[in-house]
Amino acid sequence: MSHGFDAASAAAEVPAGSAPRAPGLLGAVEHAIGLLNRLILGLGGLALVAACLVLSYSVLIRYVLHEPTEWQDEMAVFLIIGATFGSAAAVQAKRGHVAIEALTGLLPASVNRVRLILVDCVSLAFCLFFTWKSWALDHEAWVDGQVSQSTWGPPLWIPYTLMALGMSLLCLQLALQVVAALARGPRAAGWAEPKIGVAADINRDQRARPDLTPQGPDPMGTTVAAANPNAGAKR
Repeated sequence: MSHGFDAASAAAEVPAGSAPRAPGLLGAVEHAIGLLNRLILGLGGLALVAACLVLSYSVLIRYVLHEPTEWQDEMAVFLIIGATFGSAAAVQAKRGHVAIEALTGLLPASVNRVRLILVDCVSLAFCLFFTWKSWALDHEAWVDGQVSQSTWGPPLWIPYTLMALGMSLLCLQLALQVVAALARGPRAAGWAEPKIGVAADINRDQRARPDLTPQGPDPMGTTVAAANPNAGAKR
């Protein structure tokens, strides 16, 4: 299992271009979603900083000034929910979610190409169900006027809406990747793109020595060589 890295690539990370990945409507939609993902990532970062400031303020007020606070915990949770679910699509676009590699090295490249598409299809089905339940909870909280059980009592439609919007965007990202994989192959669906996260950092050549950069298994047969032609031979 790896985090922030699917075994489809161990290539060094390179800056992503601003142009659409493919011509036509599909490329334009991918480009628009990419811009939206970058905006949400920025807002998510601000939300996490705000959550840290809220919790720090509550500690200062409670233990230094000895004044009780009743809103800081839920405020921080709402901000973290927005950052987590809002950035899920951007992380998926970079294949940055947790990946299980148990079958990668056992299957031939041709079978792995089909497996990669099936992985996205199964993920999309699960996320569609999650999104449907999220919107159902959001609607119920709005209609019934549900609030939290704290003394502050904020409306519960706020976190449910953030969760539902984030999952909807994740479904859209997965659907685009499934369509791209069916139309142009798994490589065009992001499996050959540089990954983000811990494993991507481990596999990045930090010392200008590609012969020493570790190489992971390659389910498509030529991903590493195509993405990083200067990399050394696999071990």
